[in-house]
Amino acid sequence: MAHILIVEDEERIASFVSKGLRAEGHRTTVASDGATGLDRALAGDVDLVVLDIGLPGIDGFELLDQLRSQGSRVPVIVLTARDSVTDTVTALEGGADDYMPKPFRFAELSARVRLRLRQASPPSPGNGSPDVLVAGGVELDLRTRRATVAGREAELSAREFALAEIFLRHAGQVLSREQLLDHVWGLDFDPGSNVVDVYVGYLRRKLGTRSITTVRGMGYRFER
Repeated sequence: MAHILIVEDEERIASFVSKGLRAEGHRTTVASDGATGLDRALAGDVDLVVLDIGLPGIDGFELLDQLRSQGSRVPVIVLTARDSVTDTVTALEGGADDYMPKPFRFAELSARVRLRLRQASPPSPGNGSPDVLVAGGVELDLRTRRATVAGREAELSAREFALAEIFLRHAGQVLSREQLLDHVWGLDFDPGSNVVDVYVGYLRRKLGTRSITTVRGMGYRFER
Protein backbone atom coordinates (compact mmCIF):
# COMPACT_ATOMS: atom_id res chain seq x y z
CA MET A 1 0.00 0.00 0.00
CA ALA A 2 1.38 3.40 -1.00
CA HIS A 3 0.69 6.80 0.52
CA ILE A 4 -0.39 9.14 -2.29
CA LEU A 5 -0.72 12.89 -1.92
CA ILE A 6 -3.35 14.56 -4.13
CA VAL A 7 -2.78 18.31 -4.51
CA GLU A 8 -5.98 19.49 -6.16
CA ASP A 9 -8.25 22.46 -5.42
CA GLU A 10 -11.33 21.12 -7.23
CA GLU A 11 -13.07 19.09 -4.54
CA ARG A 12 -15.00 16.90 -7.01
CA ILE A 13 -11.84 15.82 -8.82
CA ALA A 14 -9.84 15.36 -5.61
CA SER A 15 -12.61 13.17 -4.17
CA PHE A 16 -12.90 11.13 -7.36
CA VAL A 17 -9.16 10.44 -7.53
CA SER A 18 -8.91 9.76 -3.80
CA LYS A 19 -11.80 7.27 -3.78
CA GLY A 20 -10.43 5.46 -6.80
CA LEU A 21 -6.94 5.11 -5.34
CA ARG A 22 -8.27 4.01 -1.96
CA ALA A 23 -10.35 1.35 -3.71
CA GLU A 24 -7.08 0.00 -5.07
CA GLY A 25 -5.61 -0.26 -1.60
CA HIS A 26 -3.66 3.00 -1.36
CA ARG A 27 -3.73 5.53 1.44
CA THR A 28 -4.47 9.07 0.28
CA THR A 29 -4.10 12.60 1.59
CA VAL A 30 -5.67 15.61 -0.12
CA ALA A 31 -4.27 19.15 -0.08
CA SER A 32 -6.34 21.92 -1.67
CA ASP A 33 -3.65 24.59 -2.01
CA GLY A 34 -0.03 24.74 -3.07
CA ALA A 35 1.57 25.69 0.25
CA THR A 36 -0.16 22.87 2.13
CA GLY A 37 0.69 20.46 -0.66
CA LEU A 38 4.37 21.40 -0.54
CA ASP A 39 4.52 20.93 3.24
CA ARG A 40 2.88 17.50 2.99
CA ALA A 41 5.10 16.44 0.08
CA LEU A 42 8.22 17.36 2.05
CA ALA A 43 7.06 15.52 5.17
CA GLY A 44 8.88 12.40 3.99
CA ASP A 45 6.00 9.94 4.30
CA VAL A 46 4.56 10.33 0.79
CA ASP A 47 5.28 7.77 -1.94
CA LEU A 48 3.80 9.68 -4.89
CA VAL A 49 2.18 13.06 -5.64
CA VAL A 50 -0.70 13.73 -8.04
CA LEU A 51 -0.36 17.45 -8.73
CA ASP A 52 -2.63 20.05 -10.28
CA ILE A 53 -1.06 23.21 -11.76
CA GLY A 54 -3.74 25.85 -11.18
CA LEU A 55 -3.65 26.01 -7.37
CA PRO A 56 -4.38 28.77 -4.85
CA GLY A 57 -1.28 30.32 -3.32
CA ILE A 58 1.76 28.86 -5.04
CA ASP A 59 0.91 27.08 -8.29
CA GLY A 60 1.95 23.60 -9.30
CA PHE A 61 5.04 24.76 -11.21
CA GLU A 62 6.37 26.60 -8.16
CA LEU A 63 5.52 23.67 -5.88
CA LEU A 64 7.41 21.30 -8.17
CA ASP A 65 10.40 23.64 -8.38
CA GLN A 66 10.63 23.97 -4.59
CA LEU A 67 10.14 20.25 -4.11
CA ARG A 68 13.03 19.36 -6.40
CA SER A 69 15.28 22.18 -5.21
CA GLN A 70 14.98 20.81 -1.67
CA GLY A 71 16.16 17.39 -2.83
CA SER A 72 12.89 15.46 -2.88
CA ARG A 73 12.77 12.66 -5.44
CA VAL A 74 9.16 11.64 -4.76
CA PRO A 75 7.46 10.75 -8.08
CA VAL A 76 5.11 13.46 -9.33
CA ILE A 77 2.30 12.99 -11.85
CA VAL A 78 0.93 16.31 -13.08
CA LEU A 79 -2.83 16.17 -13.66
CA THR A 80 -4.11 19.43 -15.11
CA ALA A 81 -6.43 21.12 -17.57
CA ARG A 82 -3.43 22.91 -19.04
CA ASP A 83 -2.51 20.76 -22.00
CA SER A 84 -0.37 23.05 -24.17
CA VAL A 85 3.05 21.86 -25.31
CA THR A 86 4.62 24.73 -23.37
CA ASP A 87 2.98 23.67 -20.10
CA THR A 88 3.90 20.03 -20.67
CA VAL A 89 7.55 20.86 -21.35
CA THR A 90 7.69 23.24 -18.37
CA ALA A 91 6.38 20.55 -16.03
CA LEU A 92 8.71 17.84 -17.32
CA GLU A 93 11.72 20.14 -17.32
CA GLY A 94 10.78 21.14 -13.79
CA GLY A 95 11.09 17.55 -12.61
CA ALA A 96 7.66 16.00 -13.11
CA ASP A 97 7.74 12.28 -13.84
CA ASP A 98 4.53 12.21 -15.88
CA TYR A 99 1.88 14.55 -17.29
CA MET A 100 -1.81 13.88 -17.87
CA PRO A 101 -4.31 16.42 -19.26
CA LYS A 102 -7.88 16.74 -17.99
CA PRO A 103 -10.38 15.32 -18.69
CA PHE A 104 -8.84 11.93 -17.98
CA ARG A 105 -9.77 8.30 -17.46
CA PHE A 106 -9.10 6.91 -14.03
CA ALA A 107 -7.88 3.61 -15.49
CA GLU A 108 -5.05 5.45 -17.25
CA LEU A 109 -4.15 7.46 -14.16
CA SER A 110 -4.13 4.26 -12.11
CA ALA A 111 -1.82 2.57 -14.60
CA ARG A 112 0.60 5.50 -14.49
CA VAL A 113 0.53 5.51 -10.69
CA ARG A 114 1.43 1.81 -10.64
CA LEU A 115 4.25 2.40 -13.13
CA ARG A 116 5.76 5.28 -11.16
CA LEU A 117 5.49 3.43 -7.85
CA ARG A 118 7.12 0.37 -9.39
CA GLN A 119 9.98 2.43 -10.80
CA ALA A 120 10.47 4.22 -7.48
CA SER A 121 10.27 1.12 -5.27
CA PRO A 122 13.52 0.11 -3.54
CA PRO A 123 15.43 -2.89 -4.92
CA SER A 124 15.17 -6.29 -3.31
CA PRO A 125 17.67 -7.15 -0.55
CA GLY A 126 20.97 -8.24 -2.04
CA ASN A 127 20.44 -6.17 -5.18
CA GLY A 128 21.21 -2.78 -3.63
CA SER A 129 21.21 0.25 -5.86
CA PRO A 130 24.19 2.56 -5.16
CA ASP A 131 23.70 6.17 -4.17
CA VAL A 132 26.55 7.13 -6.50
CA LEU A 133 26.90 5.89 -10.07
CA VAL A 134 30.30 6.01 -11.76
CA ALA A 135 31.20 5.19 -15.37
CA GLY A 136 33.36 6.67 -18.10
CA GLY A 137 34.76 9.41 -15.87
CA VAL A 138 31.24 10.57 -14.96
CA GLU A 139 29.89 10.46 -11.41
CA LEU A 140 26.23 10.93 -10.47
CA ASP A 141 25.23 11.41 -6.84
CA LEU A 142 21.60 10.29 -6.67
CA ARG A 143 21.04 11.87 -3.26
CA THR A 144 22.23 15.39 -4.05
CA ARG A 145 21.41 15.17 -7.79
CA ARG A 146 24.91 16.38 -8.67
CA ALA A 147 26.97 15.31 -11.64
CA THR A 148 30.73 15.56 -11.97
CA VAL A 149 32.95 14.92 -14.98
CA ALA A 150 36.61 14.23 -14.25
CA GLY A 151 36.10 15.84 -10.86
CA ARG A 152 34.41 19.00 -12.17
CA GLU A 153 30.71 19.63 -11.53
CA ALA A 154 28.37 19.64 -14.55
CA GLU A 155 25.02 21.44 -14.39
CA LEU A 156 22.28 19.06 -15.57
CA SER A 157 18.55 19.74 -15.86
CA ALA A 158 16.12 17.25 -14.32
CA ARG A 159 15.62 15.47 -17.67
CA GLU A 160 19.33 15.46 -18.45
CA PHE A 161 20.09 13.95 -15.05
CA ALA A 162 17.42 11.27 -15.51
CA LEU A 163 18.83 10.40 -18.94
CA ALA A 164 22.38 10.30 -17.60
CA GLU A 165 21.22 8.06 -14.76
CA ILE A 166 19.70 5.44 -17.04
CA PHE A 167 22.82 5.52 -19.23
CA LEU A 168 25.16 5.00 -16.28
CA ARG A 169 23.00 2.23 -14.85
CA HIS A 170 23.38 0.42 -18.18
CA ALA A 171 26.89 1.56 -19.18
CA GLY A 172 28.22 -0.43 -22.11
CA GLN A 173 24.74 -1.56 -23.19
CA VAL A 174 22.84 -0.34 -26.22
CA LEU A 175 19.58 1.39 -25.27
CA SER A 176 16.94 2.07 -27.93
CA ARG A 177 15.21 5.41 -28.28
CA GLU A 178 11.97 3.72 -27.19
CA GLN A 179 13.61 2.42 -23.99
CA LEU A 180 14.96 5.88 -23.17
CA LEU A 181 11.59 7.52 -23.79
CA ASP A 182 9.83 5.01 -21.56
CA HIS A 183 12.32 5.26 -18.70
CA VAL A 184 13.01 8.99 -18.76
CA TRP A 185 9.85 10.64 -20.06
CA GLY A 186 7.25 7.95 -19.44
CA LEU A 187 4.91 9.43 -22.05
CA ASP A 188 3.67 8.25 -25.41
CA PHE A 189 5.71 10.60 -27.56
CA ASP A 190 5.30 10.70 -31.31
CA PRO A 191 7.58 7.93 -32.67
CA GLY A 192 9.00 10.54 -35.01
CA SER A 193 9.97 12.84 -32.15
CA ASN A 194 13.65 13.68 -31.90
CA VAL A 195 13.55 14.54 -28.18
CA VAL A 196 15.95 11.71 -27.28
CA ASP A 197 18.46 12.77 -29.94
CA VAL A 198 18.27 16.38 -28.73
CA TYR A 199 18.92 15.44 -25.11
CA VAL A 200 21.72 13.06 -26.03
CA GLY A 201 23.31 16.04 -27.77
CA TYR A 202 22.94 18.09 -24.58
CA LEU A 203 24.61 15.33 -22.53
CA ARG A 204 27.48 14.95 -24.96
CA ARG A 205 28.28 18.63 -24.63
CA LYS A 206 28.22 18.38 -20.83
CA LEU A 207 29.65 14.91 -20.19
CA GLY A 208 32.05 14.63 -23.11
CA THR A 209 31.58 14.24 -26.85
CA ARG A 210 32.81 10.62 -26.74
CA SER A 211 30.75 9.61 -23.71
CA ILE A 212 27.75 8.40 -25.74
CA THR A 213 28.07 6.43 -28.96
CA THR A 214 25.35 6.26 -31.61
CA VAL A 215 24.71 2.68 -32.69
CA ARG A 216 23.05 3.02 -36.08
CA GLY A 217 19.60 1.48 -36.32
CA MET A 218 19.64 0.48 -32.64
CA GLY A 219 20.09 3.43 -30.30
CA TYR A 220 22.80 4.74 -28.00
CA ARG A 221 25.52 3.29 -25.75
CA PHE A 222 27.22 5.02 -22.84
CA GLU A 223 30.91 4.12 -22.96
CA ARG A 224 32.54 2.73 -19.84
